[in-house]
Amino acid sequence: MGDGGVLEFGAAALAPRSAPRHVALIMDGNGRWAAARGLPRFEGHRRGVEALRKTVRAAIELGVDYLTVYSFSVENWSRPPEEVQSLLALLHRFIRNDIGELRSNNVRVRVIGDRIDLSDDIAALLREAEETTAANTGLTLIVAFNYGARQEIAAAARALAEEVAAGRLRPGDIDADAISARLDTAGIPDPDLIIRTSGEQRLSNFMLWQAAYAELLFVPVHWPDFDRADFEAAIDDYAHRDRRFGGLAPVGRRAKTAS
Repeated sequence: MGDGGVLEFGAAALAPRSAPRHVALIMDGNGRWAAARGLPRFEGHRRGVEALRKTVRAAIELGVDYLTVYSFSVENWSRPPEEVQSLLALLHRFIRNDIGELRSNNVRVRVIGDRIDLSDDIAALLREAEETTAANTGLTLIVAFNYGARQEIAAAARALAEEVAAGRLRPGDIDADAISARLDTAGIPDPDLIIRTSGEQRLSNFMLWQAAYAELLFVPVHWPDFDRADFEAAIDDYAHRDRRFGGLAPVGRRAKTAS
């Protein structure tokens, strides 16, 4: 921490006291990183994949159980066609080139997002990543692809409505657990920490339901420059926060804080 209490990203971080079980990443700033260097946007995305590799390795070593990455949102389809094709090509390359390392490091891949309208090759690639690593028991890498939180919640609501209409469910049985069980992340614990890079301070339609009690951290580093030191600094920041989930802190901690 700096003298003014600002987290120093890019500097050596303190050894984290305890890792969050689930970290989610909004990997923002690839285009701005490239523009600042006079490079094409594709180069920013390519360097972003390298940053992702480093972060996955760091998450394994730091004891994180679940790492969710916002790889492609439903809104990303509105970008120029050549950029969309570049992003899809990078996804293809990442899975093809890295699946062996993920498998050998006991990483399980799980994909969330709408697959109904995906091309056959992309859908097959995502299935392959999941099936190839299905038996792994270490870090779960959750890839949010063609994902939007509002769309996810709407789909869960439709599923519940269909069950009520079919007589399999009563309206009074619908509660938070019933909705959670019909989200893409069913069976996955909610994120403890959500990190967004590049300095933007919004969730951009990412895990809106699951973020209810997540700690949010917005860092000024563009994603291609995000490294292990930044990740450790984020986890250390998380470790120093009081997570009360709407309740009160333990008496000892309240007294210490008051002093």
